[in-house]
Order: sequence, then C-alpha cells, then structure tokens
Amino acid sequence: MRARWMLLFLAGLACGASAQTAAGGGAGDNDRSLCGRTNAKLSLSACTRLINDKGVPADVRILALRNRGYQFQLAGDFDKAIADYTAVVKLTGPGNRDNAKLYVNRGLAYAQNHDADRALADYDAAAKLDPRLATAYINRAAIYMDQGNNHGAVADLDAAVGLQPKEAALYVSRGAVYAHAGDVDDAIADDSTAIGLDKTNAMAWRNRGAAHRVKGDNAKAEADLAEAVRLDPTMAAAHADLALSLQAAGEAEKAIEEFDKAIRLAPTDAETIKARGDAYLAGGERERAIADYDQAIGLDPKLASAYNNRGVAYLEEANCEKAIADFSAVIAIDPTEAPAWLDRGEARERSGDSTGALIDFNEALRLAPTTDEALRQRAFLRQTAAENEAAISDYTALISLRPHDAAAFRGRGFSELALRRYGAAIADLTTTIGLDPTDALAYRFRSQADVGARDLAKASSDDAAALRLDAKLPTVSKIQP
Repeated sequence: MRARWMLLFLAGLACGASAQTAAGGGAGDNDRSLCGRTNAKLSLSACTRLINDKGVPADVRILALRNRGYQFQLAGDFDKAIADYTAVVKLTGPGNRDNAKLYVNRGLAYAQNHDADRALADYDAAAKLDPRLATAYINRAAIYMDQGNNHGAVADLDAAVGLQPKEAALYVSRGAVYAHAGDVDDAIADDSTAIGLDKTNAMAWRNRGAAHRVKGDNAKAEADLAEAVRLDPTMAAAHADLALSLQAAGEAEKAIEEFDKAIRLAPTDAETIKARGDAYLAGGERERAIADYDQAIGLDPKLASAYNNRGVAYLEEANCEKAIADFSAVIAIDPTEAPAWLDRGEARERSGDSTGALIDFNEALRLAPTTDEALRQRAFLRQTAAENEAAISDYTALISLRPHDAAAFRGRGFSELALRRYGAAIADLTTTIGLDPTDALAYRFRSQADVGARDLAKASSDDAAALRLDAKLPTVSKIQP
C-alpha cells in the first residue's frame, strides 16, 4: 500500500483592474457611462459602439477597449479579451507604464487560455513597467508553480509579500509552494503567519493541517483540519485531509464519514475516492475498496495508485490474473515505478509463473537496488531453481540492509547447506536461532548441517528442538537441502 500524497495548489489570486469609465466628448455620454458599468451586457454593447465610432477621441477608444477586454475576460471569452488588450498595447505603445495592469490581465487571459509562455512574457512586462504591482508577481508565481519551478514561485511570492506584508492569502500561497517542494516546516510557518493575520482563512488552516499530517503529527493536523471544516464546511479538500488524519489515528469509522462528506462535495475527485478505497481496504472491506478503485479509475484512467491498490486487493483475494492486469497498468503508466514491478512479480510467482516473476524482480531491483522485499523474493526464486550462489548473493545484500532479519539468515544458511558448506550454514542458522528462538526450520536445517559436519549429537539435539517447536515437521531423512 502506498500513501496518498497531497499536492497543495497555489491559492487563486487572479488580478483584475476594475472597469474604467471613459471621460471626454465626442461620442454619446450615455455610452461612455455604460461602458464602465459592471453590467456585462450593457457594458459590452456600449464599449463596442464607442470602439466602432470613428469620431471618438483616441483616449476614449483606448478605455473602451480596456473595459470591453475586461468584460470578455470575466465572461470567459479569452480570445476576444486578448484581442482587445493587444489593440490597447498597439495604440499606446508597449512601454507605456499605464499598461502594467493591462499586461497582468492579458497574461491571465493567456494563462486561462493555456498559453503559459505568453502569460509569462506579459507578467515579465508588467513587473518591469511597475515593480510594485503585486499581482504581476502573484500570477507569475502561479505559472511557475504549475511548471514545477518552486524556486521562481517562492522568489515572486517573496516580492509580493514585501509589497503586501499584511495580505494573509500571500502567505497561504507561498506556504503551498513550500509544501509542494517538500519544505514542510516553512509551509507551516507561512500558514501560521496567515492565520495570525486572518483567523477566518479556512485555506490556511487546511494547508497547515495537511502539512502537520505530512510530518506525522496527527493531533495537530486533526485540530487544524477540524477548524478548516468549521470555517468552511464546503471545502472538500479539508474533509479529505481530515479523513486521512483520522485514518492515521486509527479512527476508521470517522475517517470514512469524512471521506463521504468530501466525495459528496466533490463527486468527481478521483484521488479522494481512491483514498476512501484505501480506508476500506485497510479495514478488510475489499469489495467496497475495489468498487471505489473502479470509480476512481473511471474518473481518471491514468491514476496509477488506484490500479496499484486495486491490484493489492485482488492479490489478497488470490485473484492473480486481475492483480497482474492492474500492476501491468501501473507499469504502462509509469515504467519506473519499482513497487509495481515487485507487486506484479509476487502475483506472477503466486500464479506459478516463476520466469515472469524473476523478470519482474530483476527490473524492480534495477530501478531500486535496495528494495529489500525484491531481494527476498528473488533470492527465494533462485534458491528454488537451485541457483544457490545467486541466492546467497541476494540474501547477503538483504542482510546488509536488514542485519536483524532472521528469515534472511535462514535462507542464506539453507543455500550454504545445499552447497555442502556446513560451517557457513551452521553460522547463519545459529544467528537465525539467536534472532528467533522459535524458528523450527532453522533448528531442522542446522541439524542437517550438523550431520554434514559429523556432529551427530548436536544434530540429534537440534532435530529434537525442531520437533518440540513444530511437531508436524517431517523427519530429517525427508528434508533435502
């Protein structure tokens, strides 16, 4: 089972210069007044008449274009908004300082139109024209964060905080960037500052709670997330994070209740549905878990963790065929996902496909050479195939990672016994017994090594100990190394 990770998104701080009213003569005063109104229909019509009237002064046309572009942007017609803003730039010149806010708005329109390069260029221009325009830094930070440029995002938000040090939302945004970059302590510090400035900021409480959960402090996480939910009961992400904290604290029923609330608020959130599936699986409710994984995959066919955990559920049900299919889906999505190769190898081994299992364990170890379970599984397969030198190599690597792993010493001891290296076998099996005195097989294997070493009294004693621990063990003569 892999832990669900949470990406904290930059808070929406979209800029937007308010609509401006054109002044001066030339066209109807009524249109000039209506062009600057908040009523979109009236404003658009009036602005358009002013723009199309060749007799209006240039400054009136410029303001009409600004206002119409702004209304188009609010209506989601980004292409028309960009066209109007661009017309203003052509009429006034690209270096006109009065265009700083317009560049921010056009940059936002480009971003909303999924054109990050042009958006960044406009935010750069806005910041150059007016270095004190906080929205230029804020919106550019949003682009940087989306691109994974955490350093650039933090630098821009530092600048914004310097300009607006009392703005809680900026600390929430920078805290989100820190959290995304794995800098949990700085994220908590920024969220705490935001809460100090505005105790009603539900997002600050939610983000700080999520950061506390990442640090493993479920008590603080639960307290913060409960406050976020109290302040904003409609915040699905806060309910989902609270559910994860409750689950980590062992409060399974309450966790499911919170997941249910989150899903009712955001029924298409595949990650949360998958997380509820994880909670069901942890509680042994495999059918409900599989149903949630099915739903999550239906919403997001690229959600690798849902395939993986559904594969785990199928493997627990001994449905190796479906488990293999799900782990294969994970590998198709991300061939570098070492745990999926390990899981598929285990499913193949259980289904009797030793060759396929060995291929998967090899790939898991190529991707992650210190994966102890892959070493263990491959060592066992090699041992079963009588490749005892190779098995010993894997067990030795496993022991270097887990020096108190009794089963690893027993496995290596058995391979040494198979190679008739009785002294080495006795040493490993003695270590096994020291680590786990209840290991009947270790006594039985050591008794065989004792026989090889011509110590029959010791062999008899070890065999008797093996039978005391497990009376169902076959006699010595029936066990072959």
